[in-house]
Amino acid sequence: MEITLRFFASVREAVGTAQETMTLPPGVTTVGAVREHLMARGGDWQTALAADRPLRTAFNHVMCPPDTLVEAGGEVAFFPPVTGG
Repeated sequence: MEITLRFFASVREAVGTAQETMTLPPGVTTVGAVREHLMARGGDWQTALAADRPLRTAFNHVMCPPDTLVEAGGEVAFFPPVTGG
């Protein structure tokens, strides 16, 4: 299954890309599993997407929890919480 990945703000800076297309391996079927799969790349990927980082995720432009199922052709986005003042 092929999906588009989008990275924003500090996540984008850490991993060095704003977007990529990825073919998911069998068993990677949720937004949380996509995050874990990307963390397995190690290095900056593991740090930027670490489980203890308060990242927000979206699937097809809708905020979602980690157990959201991904669909072929969909878009998964990762970004830090937005703060303002």
